[in-house]
Amino acid sequence: MALGPRLELRQGQALVMTPQLQQAIKLLQLSNLELTAYVEQELERNPLLERVDGEGSGDDNRDAFDVADGDAPVERLDLESDRSADKAREAMDADSDGDNTFNNDSGYDAANADIGLASNYIKGSGGDSRFDEEGGGLEQTLSENPSLREHVQEQWLLMPANAGDRLIGAALIDALDEAGYITEPLDDIAARLGIEADEVEAVLVDLQTIEPAGIFARSLKECLGVQLKARDRLDPAMQALLDNLELLAKRDIPGLMRICGVDQEDIADMVQEIRALNPKPGLLFGGEPVQTLIPDVYVRRANDGSWTVELNSDTLPRVLVNSRYYARVTRPEKTNGAQNSQLKQTKTYMSDCLNSANWLVKSLDQRAQTILKVASEIVRQQDAFLRHGVSHLKPLNLRAVAEVIEMHESTVSRVTSNKTMATPRGIFEMKYFFTASIAATDGGEAFSAESIRHRIKTLIDAEGADDVLSDDKIVEMLAGKGVDIARRTVAKYREAMNIPSSVERRRLKKAGLLKAG
Repeated sequence: MALGPRLELRQGQALVMTPQLQQAIKLLQLSNLELTAYVEQELERNPLLERVDGEGSGDDNRDAFDVADGDAPVERLDLESDRSADKAREAMDADSDGDNTFNNDSGYDAANADIGLASNYIKGSGGDSRFDEEGGGLEQTLSENPSLREHVQEQWLLMPANAGDRLIGAALIDALDEAGYITEPLDDIAARLGIEADEVEAVLVDLQTIEPAGIFARSLKECLGVQLKARDRLDPAMQALLDNLELLAKRDIPGLMRICGVDQEDIADMVQEIRALNPKPGLLFGGEPVQTLIPDVYVRRANDGSWTVELNSDTLPRVLVNSRYYARVTRPEKTNGAQNSQLKQTKTYMSDCLNSANWLVKSLDQRAQTILKVASEIVRQQDAFLRHGVSHLKPLNLRAVAEVIEMHESTVSRVTSNKTMATPRGIFEMKYFFTASIAATDGGEAFSAESIRHRIKTLIDAEGADDVLSDDKIVEMLAGKGVDIARRTVAKYREAMNIPSSVERRRLKKAGLLKAG
């Protein structure tokens, strides 16, 4: 057969994603804040799009998408409690508290790089957080808090020192990091200033007396030592403990007792004193105001017991298409040849802008309705969780929601990405409600993995120093409640919550380093 060029016709099917479809898919997975930034870019690019800054800014000649104007998209769900499910899970709630609000933090922190049990040392932001009595807001109060360097410079100017020491102090203040530590070697600072390192060391000792105690330290050991010295608690035993912080990180209590020459009761008191210190005192100053998490969806309880699901309209962008401007720019006029060519180009450009603007408006509306559908179905599926708490969280996957709302799983996945839902139980990511299932021993309704983790944490929190539960014992207790779970699964969930093993918990609780139930 001779080789040569020829023409052939072939039929085939292929999925082609248009730019408009790609845009609609992209908008689905954006949070409200990210969506606002995207719409801002479109407003700059498209002359036919306008921002709606207030109510009544539109007119009859403008096609507007304004989800925040008037009532936001709302769906009301009238759900009857699943009594049979409540009875099946009643045993799971037997020793839970009434609020049953779950915090995924286990309370058992892994060892810090320098010192174990240190993650809960850091105190809240310093400064007065009260509102100004004359009407000032919280933001105004926070913005007036001095930074760490401003606070230190103010105190340093009040301390007696000569001109040379002032210069050295200024260099050390500049070397402070946000946690209050000196990260630059003193030899480098001395070389830069052309002096001896001993002179820098002498000024550093004076600066370490500035409040809060612990700043200008070069290591965690020195930071804690300065604070203990200020409290007149830096005795030889405590110094020995500071010299062996790596043993504390490993929770080697017998080793610390031997090195410090104290008994178990004394070492427990010493560790409690260490835990009361602040390993990063500089964070008390100059921090940015904490940004409040703004939910994308609100779930509220109605007076009749049903649930109301609505979008957070305050964070949704409000845009409109100015069709009057389009008509004015593209209306025919008597022109010569050159002007006619320019008018055609203008009409082509404005037509593209009009199509893009209309598609954006349509995509925004479709996004809002899709989020509302998915959120409403999640609320319907997790009605028991909203009423009774995390122990009643049902196992749920994307397919279950997609089948009910007649959408693809990928669409549900995009909708639930980067979205949060405010419920009476707190603010959760939408992904939180999708959990794996744990089978029931009697073949009944399965339990969600999140509710089992909560159950494990509750059992461990309630244990005493003399009756610490092993993983096998936890499996046995859960089996008595109808949960079919393997020991390795219990161990995996326990380790994911940073909860030590039963042997380590027993040693820590007897040493007073963990609170017994």
